[in-house]
Amino acid sequence: MIWDSANECRPRAEIEALQLARLQETVARVYERVPFYRQAMDAKGIRPSDIRTLDDVRLLPMTTKDDFRRNYPYGLFAVPLKEVVRLHASSGTTGKPIVVGYTRRDLETWTDLVARLGAMAGVTADDVVQIVFGYGLFTGGFGLHYGMERLGATVVPASAGNSKRHIMLIQDFGTTVLVGTPSYVLHLAEVAEQEGINPRELPVRLGLFGGEASSREMLKEIERRWGMLATDNYGLSEVMGPGVSGECQYQDGQHVAEDHFLVEILDPVTGEPCPPGVKGEVVITTLTKEALPVLRYRTRDVSSLNFEPCRCGRTTARLAKITGRTDDMLIIRGVNVFPSQVESVLMEIEGVAPHYQLIVSRRNYLDELEIRVEVNPEFFSDRYRELEELEEKVADRLHTVLQLKARVRLVEPYSIPRSEGKARRVIDLRPK
Repeated sequence: MIWDSANECRPRAEIEALQLARLQETVARVYERVPFYRQAMDAKGIRPSDIRTLDDVRLLPMTTKDDFRRNYPYGLFAVPLKEVVRLHASSGTTGKPIVVGYTRRDLETWTDLVARLGAMAGVTADDVVQIVFGYGLFTGGFGLHYGMERLGATVVPASAGNSKRHIMLIQDFGTTVLVGTPSYVLHLAEVAEQEGINPRELPVRLGLFGGEASSREMLKEIERRWGMLATDNYGLSEVMGPGVSGECQYQDGQHVAEDHFLVEILDPVTGEPCPPGVKGEVVITTLTKEALPVLRYRTRDVSSLNFEPCRCGRTTARLAKITGRTDDMLIIRGVNVFPSQVESVLMEIEGVAPHYQLIVSRRNYLDELEIRVEVNPEFFSDRYRELEELEEKVADRLHTVLQLKARVRLVEPYSIPRSEGKARRVIDLRPK
């Protein structure tokens, strides 16, 4: 089902005309109402009237996470607080949290865009949708909740944690759709199996996943373990939350809500635009946000764009699967390493589980990489030689892909900590 065919199936020329009109309105508005943007544009000698084409977006200043923190909590808002009807925030584990606000119209837009991505994935009014994201200040839980309700689905706001209870709810409530992070839903499959329940015999038929970078191979593993269709979606609190883009049933890139967001893909080093299909940093400008409009937000996420129409009938640009973050990238002995590269290799090797950690340390001024990988329970045994061969196989495959010699250490099943939210893949022990 196409939720909003008028906006999801426009000819490209119409999409770009709408984006330009909304970009011009947004720039004029933030220049008038947000001192941070007025000062940044004045410093570059830019006025709102200078934005005459979509390419002129490159004249505008960038926004970073640090800009949010420096203007904590409400300094980037474009409306008085009395017009803000909801606040969300990041965890703030590395400093002040990022605070985002929504007017009533912002919430309407957000709900509609999440309904749009749910319909893309295949959610219908007949579904029972269990949300396993955390609620509270995190945007994932509430964002998906109201969007699924708008679709007419029955929503189970189970939130994260208490994994055995999740399995009970799936059985008793007849849950057909799971919404959460891929790593946690994979963990739920483990919990079900430990309870003697085959996840494939449960009624879940569809998953909507986001909140963390993951490989296509991990989603395939979820599909294999649960017998569901696993779809990917993307969003971040700074520009709205979930609903920026989502996959349709063809799983060939995420359709961007281009009537609400202008997405650029930029070379993270030069800042120059990347051609379609070439990976770079995702930079997003909001086109309709009232409370917190954002110009050129540097997401640090790595992806590419495809402007070819999709088989599903939608004409919106498609964002390739997020393969990592520019600030997740490890540089080890001059080699760039993304956790998603490691994950893709592991998922193709029989005998290892999709649970791993990268431990980076330094010895004698040289960086060293150790990759701890869980062995599948059915493969784990006291036959040392078999495990040794498996370890060598993993190390060889990783060496081929990474072009870097890493020490591989197989560990017992369930020994790597599970997370109810984003999985912690990297432990960097190098001196700062």
